[in-house]
Amino acid sequence: MDEPEDHTAASGRYCALVAICMAALILPLSFTGGAVATPAIGASFAAAPSSLAWITNAFMLSFGSLLMAAGALADLYGRKRLFMLGLVLLVIASMLLASVRSIAWLDALRAVQGVAAAAVLASGSAALAQAFEGHARTRAFSVLGTTFGLGLAFGPMICGLLTEHFGWRSIFLCTAALAAVSLLAAAMRMSESRNPQAQYLDLPGVLSFSTTLGLLTTAIILGPHAGWRSPLMLGLFAGALLSLLAFVAIEAGASRRGRQPMLELSLFKYPRFVGVQILPIGTCFCYIVLIVLLPLRLIGVEGATPLHSGLIMLALSAPMLVVPLLAAWLNRWASAATLSAGGFLVAAAGLYAIAHVAIGDHLQLMLAMLIIGIGTGLPWGLMDGLAVSVIAKEQAGMAAGIFNTTRVASEGVALAITLALLTAQVGAGLTHTFPPNRSHELAQRLVMGDLSQVQGLDPLMLQAAYQEGFATLMLILSGLTVLSAFTVFFFIGHPGRAASALGHEGTMPKGEP
Repeated sequence: MDEPEDHTAASGRYCALVAICMAALILPLSFTGGAVATPAIGASFAAAPSSLAWITNAFMLSFGSLLMAAGALADLYGRKRLFMLGLVLLVIASMLLASVRSIAWLDALRAVQGVAAAAVLASGSAALAQAFEGHARTRAFSVLGTTFGLGLAFGPMICGLLTEHFGWRSIFLCTAALAAVSLLAAAMRMSESRNPQAQYLDLPGVLSFSTTLGLLTTAIILGPHAGWRSPLMLGLFAGALLSLLAFVAIEAGASRRGRQPMLELSLFKYPRFVGVQILPIGTCFCYIVLIVLLPLRLIGVEGATPLHSGLIMLALSAPMLVVPLLAAWLNRWASAATLSAGGFLVAAAGLYAIAHVAIGDHLQLMLAMLIIGIGTGLPWGLMDGLAVSVIAKEQAGMAAGIFNTTRVASEGVALAITLALLTAQVGAGLTHTFPPNRSHELAQRLVMGDLSQVQGLDPLMLQAAYQEGFATLMLILSGLTVLSAFTVFFFIGHPGRAASALGHEGTMPKGEP
């Protein structure tokens, strides 16, 4: 009798893995699709550059700000239930995006897509952590990381193909179809699980955290145009700081009263837990921002077709099909700290190489992108498994929520920062030829890949200004990636683990110190 039950349980676990990995294909497609389609959307709606920036930032902002809340809801009401609700919302939002008639509605619906993505990712990650244990859990999360890599690898090419032959709206129809298939798979075999200790949703914590991210991201996006010292900017930054302080006070107060907070602040006393949160921040600056910046450069500045741009992007993301699994295998002999730090140093070398690639030199660009993809794949293949290994299994939703919030929130903030830096650098290069207001407008359009409104200007002059600014940005990102390498090596290589320090039994991969 036990044998069939064990077989049924195992079958259910792997069916859940399939459903979650299918959903994981959708999330990078939603992310990369907006970037590839931005030039076409800008031409379609004659949109302002600031509106085009929100095509990606609206998705990332709602995605990142609600992940911890989604993790708490998954623990409270059930991982399968929230996973399916998220997929339903993703189908609806994607269908509406395919028929939208204004840039304002498109940006708003991209935010709704981010809400759905938060529910899907947080509940799916928590369900995997609950279904698998030990090395099986590490392998499951390695498969999940590879699936993300698959979406990142082929997402730009697929979106470019769809845009070129069927228009940008077909990207959202494709997203809706994939979400519907994942929903069907989850409904059939995925098992329900929840945290019996979870009692309530920390609504004040959700609101204060979301406000912090929203005000900070808005300030970074508007800063280059409004002026960093303007009353508007000072007000936005002050509001973000006050909201952050309120969030910390709310979470600390919940812990003192014996209530389960959305974010257990005491976890940040443990170096290994902090190190795990630094991993996705490092990958943002050496990899994620390039997923957005490079298609805008290739399509908008260099004049490549969307499909050609997608094919070039394979050099950056194709290593994600192999290297994350390789990292999990190497972790049997080398520590996660060593592998992750080494990967960041390799990626930093690739960023340094990109800084010296001329406009139109696609061969050299692809070689540098390949180096970055290989380097980033090492920490990428380990960080999902590490994230749920430094906290008790019963708090899997919180662990997934904290880590994925750090990942996605840092992606949104890093993207906003890099766009602002690139705009400032390109604008500085144009001030020798144009007055400040005109140079800033041109810089914004160059950075967003939207030259449809620019007529009668020397394209070589514009490309030269862009290249100079892009090179400076790559050198800055290379330095940040080197800093990430040393920081990660110190924190993750630190002895001890957060889970055991909290009185729980943690599970770490064999190669861990």
